[in-house]
Amino acid sequence: MPAAPSFSAASLLTREQVLRALRQIAREGRPLPPGTVYELVYRGRRYPPRAVAELAYRLATGNPAAQWPRPAGAPTNALLESLDFTISTKRPVLTSGSGPDGDETARQQAEDLYTGLAKDAEGSILPTKAAEPIAAYAPLPYSRAEALAELFITEAELDAALAGLQRRRNLLLQGPPGTGKTFLARRLAWLLLSAQDEHRVELVQFHPSYGYEDFMLGFRPDADGRFHLEPGVLPLLCQRAAADPDRPYFLLIDEVNRGNVSRIFGELLLLLEADKRGPTHALRLPYAPPEAPKFFVPNNLYVIGTLNLADRSLSPLDYALRRRFAFVALGPQFGAPLRAFLAARKVPDALIEQLCTRMAALNQTIADDPELGPDFEIGHSYFCQPPPQPEQAAEWLRLILEQEIGPLLADYWREQPATAAAQLRKLLA
Repeated sequence: MPAAPSFSAASLLTREQVLRALRQIAREGRPLPPGTVYELVYRGRRYPPRAVAELAYRLATGNPAAQWPRPAGAPTNALLESLDFTISTKRPVLTSGSGPDGDETARQQAEDLYTGLAKDAEGSILPTKAAEPIAAYAPLPYSRAEALAELFITEAELDAALAGLQRRRNLLLQGPPGTGKTFLARRLAWLLLSAQDEHRVELVQFHPSYGYEDFMLGFRPDADGRFHLEPGVLPLLCQRAAADPDRPYFLLIDEVNRGNVSRIFGELLLLLEADKRGPTHALRLPYAPPEAPKFFVPNNLYVIGTLNLADRSLSPLDYALRRRFAFVALGPQFGAPLRAFLAARKVPDALIEQLCTRMAALNQTIADDPELGPDFEIGHSYFCQPPPQPEQAAEWLRLILEQEIGPLLADYWREQPATAAAQLRKLLA
């Protein structure tokens, strides 16, 4: 078997290669070793990050025995995040049995989950390739200078987003696809945490099947078909935040308007308001037993959501939810920040000029189209992973335009295929 080619850290994978791996996993129902601490969230499903990266690497290199060269945890997660994938802390859903033995089993499962240990039937530890390393968690510091260096927004725009989040405690980032909404959401949380502390950040993605029972409280079956009342994402995060009142906690909601928001949020519509936080405004949840404490949202919990404006199939948010959030609009950035970013990565100046000028002209055409408008403009994140070698840049750009931008234009102008073809020709000329 030939050895895998040598790749630099910046060119290990592309977003398309990871997407290819995810499609193969979904198509084949491929079993993967479970993630231990982190998960890659894509289209409502969760995957172990290192296993996905290794499969993508094998497909990219053509070597089915190639070993992923980065360790699990932060090194792999950072690379996947740089490709605009969402990495979240794993949330176990454990149900206790009918007695002490069941409770002990659940406790042991939780311990094994967070230590990354696999055991055989006799309880002996098995060697694992993809397990997260067993090490003390030490979040990396994160500064304002780092944020400004990797975000394509001005300092004033960053200050405005932070001010809205701190004032309302709830922020929605809205804009066309590819404008870095999820990327910005995580970095706003890191800025207020002053660290890349994923233990105080929880990420969920709404979708049509996501419901109140997943988010707040509901009955879930165990392996024996018995139903148990289980808290959802939000109550568990609120418990952690309430037990640590001097530090902020964050809930990031990707694709807010892809789910049935009113049904998912329930009582949270009231408790989200900045002046309705704390135990004074606690409410009893519908499924909760009489002896259970009432539910409240602590003052140190912040909610940041992302809102896709381009998908025609999504319903608009109702006004009850809107008035509880501050809104920040994000648009495509094909100006000086992107030019500087690409120049720093050795993309030829002529290619940068072609890319930025032609994409700006295309977005103006889209914005002027009465059947589309500004919500359908194309974001800059398609172009944030240039190749490491300058001589590869022209081919990299051509493939993105043909394989990613072209199909999107064909969908935009589905009834006018000649218009879509003409716009793609302008990009490729």
